[in-house]
Amino acid sequence: MQHNVLILDFGSQYTQLIARRVRELNIFCEIFPYNNPPTDLSSYKAVILSGSPFSVRADDAPHPDLSQIRGKLPLLAVCYGAQYLAHFDGGEVAPSNIREYGRANLSYIKDNEPFLEGVSENSQVWMSHSDTIKKLPTNGVVLASTKDVANAAYKIEGETTYAIQYHPEVYHSTDGKQMLENFLVKIAEVPQSFTPNSFVEDIVAELKAKIQDDKVVLGLSGGVDSTVAAVLLNKAIGPNLYCIFVNNGLLRKDEFESVLHQYKDMGLNVKGVDAADRFLSQLAGISDPETKRKTIGRVFIEVFDDEAHQLTDVKWLAQGTIYPDVIESVSVKGPSATIKSHHNVGGLPDFMKLQVVEPLRMLFKDEVRRVGATLGIDPELLGRHPFPGPGLSIRILGDITPEKVRILQEVDHVFISGLREHGLYDKVWQAGAILLPVNSVGVMGDERTYEKVVALRAVESTDGMTADWVHLPYDFLMKISNEIINKVKGVNRVVYDISSKPPATIEWE
Repeated sequence: MQHNVLILDFGSQYTQLIARRVRELNIFCEIFPYNNPPTDLSSYKAVILSGSPFSVRADDAPHPDLSQIRGKLPLLAVCYGAQYLAHFDGGEVAPSNIREYGRANLSYIKDNEPFLEGVSENSQVWMSHSDTIKKLPTNGVVLASTKDVANAAYKIEGETTYAIQYHPEVYHSTDGKQMLENFLVKIAEVPQSFTPNSFVEDIVAELKAKIQDDKVVLGLSGGVDSTVAAVLLNKAIGPNLYCIFVNNGLLRKDEFESVLHQYKDMGLNVKGVDAADRFLSQLAGISDPETKRKTIGRVFIEVFDDEAHQLTDVKWLAQGTIYPDVIESVSVKGPSATIKSHHNVGGLPDFMKLQVVEPLRMLFKDEVRRVGATLGIDPELLGRHPFPGPGLSIRILGDITPEKVRILQEVDHVFISGLREHGLYDKVWQAGAILLPVNSVGVMGDERTYEKVVALRAVESTDGMTADWVHLPYDFLMKISNEIINKVKGVNRVVYDISSKPPATIEWE
């Protein structure tokens, strides 16, 4: 794997965005906590310091050792990083008279400066800090200013060190990507060689070398991540990959049969296991969302382990872990607080005694899809909306029963089929239905009903970290609502969720 750019994370909400912008330049990068950087920096060609919620003036502020970086590797310090360099090297950082947050415009740009090549005066940038640099560090030279921030950007003479008090990684900084490209490509001369094709070549070679003639078992979910991981492994080790696709009884309507057939058509060595009754019996009477997740996780491991033990000499467990999961599990403040417990990092029970292989652990979701396209995977499968690991269990609020699953599967089928028929499916990042623990009064014909309420949810997003609700056409929502109420026995009311993330989450549990 290429190791071209190191991003040191100081806890900023935007750190992953820095990595995404760098990857968009076809440059490979990795994020490490500032207090646990890689010991060997010989393969890195540049370093970026992220922003932070801390103030450099605080007693508990992050205090990294940059002795192996400053003056030795091209360095770009963003926001907190810029203030850190100033504060501890002859400059001065003080509270700003005004909170510098939001849009600003560059009012001064130094002439003939490679870092700002192609950036026009009045270019919009995004500020997010309450401190400001009053005095530049030793040998600092101002490169750009805004109306309120004199030292918006600077460099340090005698080093390839640049610093900015704004965030080039957010879309609000209109020339932010240009500045990153100027620093990485023109100044640091980092090769733009990270493409889906190069990733496939590198990872297949790496998998062959690591696994050799060993056997690997992989649990397929029907989702994009596990599917792309399976195709990569199949390309590397062929029939030594054993895939297990478990029906937990909480998939979409007819999904187990259709996806299993699709996998077999792709040439994967896959076995389908229908364990729906086992899962639903274990879930009976459980209403707490986290308990539902853990129960599903436990039963899945039991079922998966039963099947894996029928195979002989398996040494590896493959998982579809992707980079946001990895970053979250090694965040600056330790593993992130538990919001939900169903991603793939960690949790492997000791009794399975298998080594773990994760072909996608360095990719973001959109990169996984691009790699899948390079591998020739059906666009329809690659374009499938994300689906939660615990399936429909977390879209049924309250306890789980076979009847509730039936109702939600039928509602979801009407909604998703309608999106496809009306050309809306690919315009939505994720959509689904939620069965609420609410009954409402209705009238059907001359009869009074007291039946279930369902909520429809459709969001647009890039990677699920933030999401906006989709303004589906009223005529479409009216048609789908009527169809659900007419076709799905047990439902007499449909509502549409217009919450964005944050503050809401995409799923309801």
